[in-house]
Amino acid sequence: MDGLKGKSALVTGGSRGIGKAILFALAAKGADVAFSYRSSVAEAEAIVAELEQRGVRARAFRSDQADPAAAARLVDAVMDAFGRLDILVNNAGVANLGRLGEVHDYAPLDQVWAVNTMGVVATIRAAAHVMADNGRIITIGSVSGSKSSAPGAADYCGSKAAVAGYTRGAAHDLAPRGITVNIIESGMMQSEMALSMDPADQARIKSGIPLARYGELSEISGLVTFLVSEEAAYISGATLTIDGGFSA
Repeated sequence: MDGLKGKSALVTGGSRGIGKAILFALAAKGADVAFSYRSSVAEAEAIVAELEQRGVRARAFRSDQADPAAAARLVDAVMDAFGRLDILVNNAGVANLGRLGEVHDYAPLDQVWAVNTMGVVATIRAAAHVMADNGRIITIGSVSGSKSSAPGAADYCGSKAAVAGYTRGAAHDLAPRGITVNIIESGMMQSEMALSMDPADQARIKSGIPLARYGELSEISGLVTFLVSEEAAYISGATLTIDGGFSA
């Protein structure tokens, strides 16, 4: 229970799906946890109450991942609440799809890059100023950052590849302070978004995964808790793939 006791974590986009699973996994290890959310205040408050019942401090902050200036305010709020920041998990992201040559509106492209790339970069930069030595920074990326498996995903793939490159650079910059920076490239997980897809589409996707299933949320949150542990102190600048063999 107490492997992370005395430490604090920030998870962006922590009100549902992968982010929520990571939030509760970190709390189960004893960390005080904060998370950002975009829409439902009631949902965020319910999560905070549930986390506090488990014996940790918890805070929720409404924040716009697409606004780089919001990142500094979010990190400042976490520092005000907990007095320290040891773990940052960049999880918030969006996926806007459209084939090149068929989509002429740049708004979806701008949003994807604002949230998936610049939002992550801004949050890492803000956290780097205040994070405790030997801290941990993890970005939840996508296998699309290394492999494009379908048409219509160029904008999304580019945004995810960019944060993978940024991870490698940041790992060099923050290494003197013992801060590790890694990216997890995730395949399809048992999230609300994935499970809301048409059953025929789900069957088609699973047929292309060697393990023939979506990943469990506990499997990706378990990888995060390993990366923030002392046992992972020598892993930095790495891209870790969790996709059932899809990109093999």
